[in-house]
Amino acid sequence: MSKIGIMVCGNSGVDYLKLNYPVKVIHSTLSLGGKEYEDFVDITADDFYTTVVNNPDIAISTSQTPTGKIAEVYEAFVEEGYTDVIAITISSKLSGTYQGAVLAASMVEGINVHVVDSRSVSQGEVYLVLEAIEMIRAGKTAKQIAERLEKLRENIKIYVLVDTLKYLVKNGRLSATSGFLGTLLKIKPLLHVLPEGTLVPLEKIRTTSKARERLLEILLSDIENKQVDIFIAYTNNKEDAEGIKQLILQKRNDVKVELVPLTPVVGAHAGPGTLGVGYIVR
Repeated sequence: MSKIGIMVCGNSGVDYLKLNYPVKVIHSTLSLGGKEYEDFVDITADDFYTTVVNNPDIAISTSQTPTGKIAEVYEAFVEEGYTDVIAITISSKLSGTYQGAVLAASMVEGINVHVVDSRSVSQGEVYLVLEAIEMIRAGKTAKQIAERLEKLRENIKIYVLVDTLKYLVKNGRLSATSGFLGTLLKIKPLLHVLPEGTLVPLEKIRTTSKARERLLEILLSDIENKQVDIFIAYTNNKEDAEGIKQLILQKRNDVKVELVPLTPVVGAHAGPGTLGVGYIVR
Protein backbone atom coordinates (compact mmCIF):
# COMPACT_ATOMS: atom_id res chain seq x y z
CA MET A 1 0.00 0.00 0.00
CA SER A 2 1.34 3.41 -0.91
CA LYS A 3 2.07 6.12 1.62
CA ILE A 4 2.49 9.57 0.09
CA GLY A 5 4.46 12.38 1.72
CA ILE A 6 4.75 16.06 0.82
CA MET A 7 7.84 18.24 0.76
CA VAL A 8 7.81 21.95 -0.08
CA CYS A 9 10.44 24.67 -0.07
CA GLY A 10 10.34 27.42 2.53
CA ASN A 11 9.86 30.05 -0.18
CA SER A 12 6.20 29.07 0.06
CA GLY A 13 5.86 30.61 3.51
CA VAL A 14 4.14 27.41 4.62
CA ASP A 15 6.03 27.63 7.93
CA TYR A 16 3.71 30.45 8.97
CA LEU A 17 0.63 28.29 8.50
CA LYS A 18 -0.91 25.49 10.52
CA LEU A 19 -1.49 22.50 8.27
CA ASN A 20 -3.41 19.39 9.23
CA TYR A 21 -0.96 17.14 7.42
CA PRO A 22 2.73 16.35 8.08
CA VAL A 23 4.54 18.41 5.44
CA LYS A 24 8.35 18.55 5.44
CA VAL A 25 9.90 21.92 4.60
CA ILE A 26 13.35 22.55 3.10
CA HIS A 27 14.82 25.96 3.90
CA SER A 28 17.18 28.24 2.04
CA THR A 29 20.02 30.09 3.73
CA LEU A 30 20.03 33.83 4.19
CA SER A 31 23.27 35.77 4.59
CA LEU A 32 22.64 39.08 6.33
CA GLY A 33 25.55 41.34 7.17
CA GLY A 34 27.96 38.43 6.90
CA LYS A 35 25.99 36.19 9.26
CA GLU A 36 24.10 33.14 8.00
CA TYR A 37 20.56 32.23 8.99
CA GLU A 38 18.33 29.31 8.04
CA ASP A 39 15.15 30.86 6.73
CA PHE A 40 12.35 30.87 9.32
CA VAL A 41 14.34 28.60 11.66
CA ASP A 42 16.85 31.28 12.67
CA ILE A 43 15.11 34.44 11.53
CA THR A 44 11.45 35.35 11.05
CA ALA A 45 9.97 37.70 8.49
CA ASP A 46 9.35 40.50 11.00
CA ASP A 47 12.92 40.37 12.32
CA PHE A 48 14.37 40.32 8.83
CA TYR A 49 12.45 43.33 7.51
CA THR A 50 13.14 45.34 10.65
CA THR A 51 16.86 44.68 10.24
CA VAL A 52 16.89 45.65 6.56
CA VAL A 53 14.86 48.83 7.08
CA ASN A 54 17.19 49.91 9.90
CA ASN A 55 20.29 48.97 7.88
CA PRO A 56 19.46 49.79 4.23
CA ASP A 57 23.01 49.12 2.99
CA ILE A 58 23.45 45.78 4.75
CA ALA A 59 24.86 43.01 2.58
CA ILE A 60 22.17 40.45 1.69
CA SER A 61 22.47 37.21 -0.23
CA THR A 62 20.73 33.84 -0.30
CA SER A 63 21.55 30.27 -1.21
CA GLN A 64 19.19 27.42 -1.96
CA THR A 65 18.95 24.27 0.11
CA PRO A 66 22.00 22.08 -0.61
CA THR A 67 21.20 19.02 -2.72
CA GLY A 68 22.62 16.72 -0.05
CA LYS A 69 20.29 18.19 2.53
CA ILE A 70 17.28 17.62 0.27
CA ALA A 71 18.43 14.02 -0.17
CA GLU A 72 18.50 13.66 3.62
CA VAL A 73 14.85 14.74 3.74
CA TYR A 74 13.98 12.09 1.15
CA GLU A 75 15.88 9.53 3.24
CA ALA A 76 13.78 10.54 6.25
CA PHE A 77 10.65 9.81 4.24
CA VAL A 78 12.02 6.34 3.45
CA GLU A 79 12.74 5.69 7.13
CA GLU A 80 9.20 6.73 8.02
CA GLY A 81 7.73 4.22 5.60
CA TYR A 82 6.69 6.50 2.76
CA THR A 83 6.62 5.02 -0.73
CA ASP A 84 6.18 8.29 -2.63
CA VAL A 85 6.91 11.99 -2.20
CA ILE A 86 5.32 14.99 -3.87
CA ALA A 87 7.99 17.72 -3.81
CA ILE A 88 6.73 21.23 -4.59
CA THR A 89 9.22 24.00 -5.30
CA ILE A 90 9.42 27.67 -6.11
CA SER A 91 9.47 28.46 -9.83
CA SER A 92 12.53 27.02 -11.52
CA LYS A 93 12.90 30.40 -13.24
CA LEU A 94 13.46 32.09 -9.88
CA SER A 95 15.66 29.56 -8.08
CA GLY A 96 17.68 26.40 -8.59
CA THR A 97 15.68 24.61 -5.89
CA TYR A 98 13.68 22.62 -8.45
CA GLN A 99 16.83 21.29 -10.10
CA GLY A 100 18.29 20.49 -6.68
CA ALA A 101 15.18 18.55 -5.71
CA VAL A 102 15.33 16.54 -8.95
CA LEU A 103 19.02 15.76 -8.52
CA ALA A 104 18.54 14.77 -4.88
CA ALA A 105 15.82 12.33 -5.93
CA SER A 106 18.35 10.47 -8.09
CA MET A 107 20.55 10.02 -5.02
CA VAL A 108 17.99 8.19 -2.89
CA GLU A 109 16.68 4.65 -3.35
CA GLY A 110 13.49 3.08 -2.10
CA ILE A 111 11.12 5.95 -2.78
CA ASN A 112 9.40 7.50 -5.80
CA VAL A 113 9.86 11.27 -5.87
CA HIS A 114 7.64 13.46 -8.04
CA VAL A 115 9.07 16.99 -8.21
CA VAL A 116 6.56 19.67 -9.23
CA ASP A 117 7.75 23.08 -10.40
CA SER A 118 5.06 25.40 -9.05
CA ARG A 119 6.09 28.12 -11.54
CA SER A 120 5.08 30.33 -8.66
CA VAL A 121 6.13 31.43 -5.18
CA SER A 122 4.61 32.19 -1.78
CA GLN A 123 0.92 31.33 -1.53
CA GLY A 124 0.96 29.92 -5.05
CA GLU A 125 3.04 27.05 -3.71
CA VAL A 126 0.83 26.72 -0.64
CA TYR A 127 -2.21 26.31 -2.89
CA LEU A 128 -0.58 23.29 -4.53
CA VAL A 129 0.35 21.84 -1.14
CA LEU A 130 -3.24 22.11 0.09
CA GLU A 131 -4.56 20.54 -3.10
CA ALA A 132 -2.03 17.70 -2.78
CA ILE A 133 -3.21 17.01 0.77
CA GLU A 134 -6.82 16.78 -0.38
CA MET A 135 -5.93 14.41 -3.21
CA ILE A 136 -3.90 12.16 -0.91
CA ARG A 137 -6.92 11.92 1.37
CA ALA A 138 -9.09 11.15 -1.64
CA GLY A 139 -6.91 8.15 -2.45
CA LYS A 140 -5.24 9.47 -5.59
CA THR A 141 -1.90 8.01 -6.63
CA ALA A 142 1.27 10.08 -6.48
CA LYS A 143 1.46 10.15 -10.27
CA GLN A 144 -2.13 11.38 -10.52
CA ILE A 145 -1.44 14.06 -7.92
CA ALA A 146 1.71 15.33 -9.63
CA GLU A 147 -0.02 15.50 -13.00
CA ARG A 148 -3.00 17.30 -11.49
CA LEU A 149 -0.77 19.85 -9.73
CA GLU A 150 0.89 20.66 -13.03
CA LYS A 151 -2.55 21.51 -14.37
CA LEU A 152 -3.64 23.45 -11.28
CA ARG A 153 -0.58 25.72 -11.34
CA GLU A 154 -2.16 27.34 -14.40
CA ASN A 155 -4.83 28.71 -12.03
CA ILE A 156 -2.35 30.92 -10.17
CA LYS A 157 -1.67 34.55 -11.05
CA ILE A 158 0.64 36.87 -9.09
CA TYR A 159 1.31 40.59 -9.38
CA VAL A 160 4.14 42.27 -7.50
CA LEU A 161 4.64 45.87 -6.38
CA VAL A 162 8.13 46.70 -5.15
CA ASP A 163 9.29 49.87 -3.45
CA THR A 164 12.67 49.62 -5.17
CA LEU A 165 14.06 47.33 -7.84
CA LYS A 166 17.58 47.33 -6.44
CA TYR A 167 17.12 43.99 -4.67
CA LEU A 168 15.63 42.19 -7.69
CA VAL A 169 18.23 43.63 -10.04
CA LYS A 170 21.17 42.89 -7.75
CA ASN A 171 20.15 39.28 -7.34
CA GLY A 172 19.26 38.70 -10.99
CA ARG A 173 15.65 37.71 -10.29
CA LEU A 174 14.10 40.15 -12.75
CA SER A 175 13.84 39.41 -16.46
CA ALA A 176 13.89 42.67 -18.41
CA THR A 177 15.62 44.50 -21.23
CA SER A 178 18.44 46.77 -20.10
CA GLY A 179 16.76 49.88 -21.48
CA PHE A 180 13.49 49.21 -19.72
CA LEU A 181 15.37 48.35 -16.55
CA GLY A 182 17.12 51.70 -16.47
CA THR A 183 13.84 53.57 -16.44
CA LEU A 184 12.29 51.15 -13.96
CA LEU A 185 14.90 51.98 -11.35
CA LYS A 186 13.45 55.47 -11.10
CA ILE A 187 9.78 54.57 -10.73
CA LYS A 188 7.35 52.24 -8.96
CA PRO A 189 6.92 49.31 -11.34
CA LEU A 190 4.14 46.79 -11.44
CA LEU A 191 5.51 43.31 -12.15
CA HIS A 192 3.88 39.95 -12.73
CA VAL A 193 4.77 36.28 -12.85
CA LEU A 194 4.30 34.79 -16.31
CA PRO A 195 2.77 31.31 -16.81
CA GLU A 196 6.25 29.80 -17.26
CA GLY A 197 7.31 31.23 -13.90
CA THR A 198 9.46 34.23 -14.81
CA LEU A 199 9.06 37.61 -13.09
CA VAL A 200 8.84 40.49 -15.58
CA PRO A 201 7.76 44.15 -15.61
CA LEU A 202 4.14 44.76 -16.58
CA GLU A 203 3.76 48.53 -16.41
CA LYS A 204 5.86 51.57 -15.51
CA ILE A 205 4.07 53.76 -12.97
CA ARG A 206 5.27 56.98 -11.37
CA THR A 207 4.06 56.71 -7.80
CA THR A 208 3.22 54.04 -5.25
CA SER A 209 -0.38 55.21 -4.89
CA LYS A 210 -0.99 55.09 -8.65
CA ALA A 211 0.68 51.67 -8.85
CA ARG A 212 -1.68 50.33 -6.20
CA GLU A 213 -4.68 51.84 -7.97
CA ARG A 214 -3.60 50.24 -11.23
CA LEU A 215 -3.00 46.88 -9.57
CA LEU A 216 -6.49 46.93 -8.10
CA GLU A 217 -7.95 47.84 -11.49
CA ILE A 218 -6.14 44.99 -13.24
CA LEU A 219 -6.98 42.49 -10.51
CA LEU A 220 -10.70 43.29 -10.51
CA SER A 221 -10.78 43.06 -14.30
CA ASP A 222 -8.97 39.71 -14.21
CA ILE A 223 -11.36 38.12 -11.73
CA GLU A 224 -14.62 39.46 -13.14
CA ASN A 225 -17.17 36.64 -13.29
CA LYS A 226 -14.64 34.21 -11.78
CA GLN A 227 -14.65 32.36 -8.47
CA VAL A 228 -11.28 33.06 -6.90
CA ASP A 229 -9.34 33.14 -3.66
CA ILE A 230 -7.06 36.15 -3.28
CA PHE A 231 -3.87 36.47 -1.26
CA ILE A 232 -1.71 39.45 -0.36
CA ALA A 233 1.90 38.74 0.62
CA TYR A 234 3.33 41.58 2.71
CA THR A 235 6.79 42.53 3.94
CA ASN A 236 7.05 45.33 6.51
CA ASN A 237 3.72 46.76 5.36
CA LYS A 238 0.92 44.68 6.81
CA GLU A 239 -1.25 47.78 7.26
CA ASP A 240 -0.97 48.55 3.54
CA ALA A 241 -1.91 44.95 2.76
CA GLU A 242 -4.95 45.25 4.99
CA GLY A 243 -5.95 48.45 3.19
CA ILE A 244 -5.78 46.75 -0.20
CA LYS A 245 -7.75 43.82 1.18
CA GLN A 246 -10.57 46.15 2.23
CA LEU A 247 -10.60 47.85 -1.19
CA ILE A 248 -10.91 44.45 -2.87
CA LEU A 249 -13.73 43.39 -0.56
CA GLN A 250 -15.63 46.62 -1.29
CA LYS A 251 -15.83 45.51 -4.92
CA ARG A 252 -16.00 41.73 -4.41
CA ASN A 253 -17.43 40.79 -1.03
CA ASP A 254 -17.89 37.21 -2.24
CA VAL A 255 -14.17 36.39 -2.27
CA LYS A 256 -11.78 35.31 0.44
CA VAL A 257 -8.71 37.54 0.85
CA GLU A 258 -5.86 36.15 2.92
CA LEU A 259 -2.86 38.09 4.22
CA VAL A 260 0.42 36.14 4.34
CA PRO A 261 3.97 37.22 5.28
CA LEU A 262 6.61 37.10 2.55
CA THR A 263 9.30 34.87 4.00
CA PRO A 264 12.81 36.41 4.41
CA VAL A 265 14.60 34.58 1.58
CA VAL A 266 11.98 35.79 -0.92
CA GLY A 267 11.97 39.20 0.72
CA ALA A 268 15.73 39.39 0.31
CA HIS A 269 15.16 39.56 -3.44
CA ALA A 270 12.05 41.72 -3.38
CA GLY A 271 13.03 44.12 -0.60
CA PRO A 272 11.03 45.86 2.13
CA GLY A 273 7.93 47.68 0.97
CA THR A 274 7.02 44.89 -1.44
CA LEU A 275 3.46 43.66 -1.83
CA GLY A 276 2.55 40.56 -3.76
CA VAL A 277 -1.09 40.26 -4.76
CA GLY A 278 -2.30 37.10 -6.35
CA TYR A 279 -5.36 35.01 -6.96
CA ILE A 280 -6.25 31.38 -7.52
CA VAL A 281 -9.09 30.47 -9.85
CA ARG A 282 -11.33 27.84 -8.27
